[in-house]
Amino acid sequence: MPASHTSIHHPAMHGNKQHDAPHIGEILDRGAIVVDHQTTSKKRLLEQIANMFSEHIPGTNAGQIFSTLFERENLGSTGIGHGVALPHGRVAGLEEVVGVFLHLQDGLDFGAVDHLPVNLVFAILVPEDATEEHLNLLASLAGIFRNDEKRQKLLEATDPSQIRETFDMPVKEPLLT
Repeated sequence: MPASHTSIHHPAMHGNKQHDAPHIGEILDRGAIVVDHQTTSKKRLLEQIANMFSEHIPGTNAGQIFSTLFERENLGSTGIGHGVALPHGRVAGLEEVVGVFLHLQDGLDFGAVDHLPVNLVFAILVPEDATEEHLNLLASLAGIFRNDEKRQKLLEATDPSQIRETFDMPVKEPLLT
């Protein structure tokens, strides 16, 4: 089955520069969603993600993006558990947060904290000076992926629109008893 995806849009095409963490949907609108992505290794996946970003964001370089993602990954795996990885990095000259969501066809060893293979990858690039925004966004994504219902919907999604809708759904918090 061929990969299904949406295009990456250049951030300058969207005039609203925000300093707070943007809504996940906004990041996906500026980025890409890929279903049934095939890859052979973590390093190869990071190369593919870097290429996706650089092909559609003028002024960026795939080699530099790959180095940023790879260097961050060498500090410690961005595999957060439950089959999810959040590779991320800061890029000089980037004006807005941009992301790529990939549903991998086959689980990939990512060195995740729970040692499970990764099937869901949300890669983000943030402006170099967006420290607080970067941390808020990672916390938001981790919260989304901790939700069993959302994670299952993302695993079952067969096209980008279903994935986009899943990220737009409010997270139902469990009742404390």
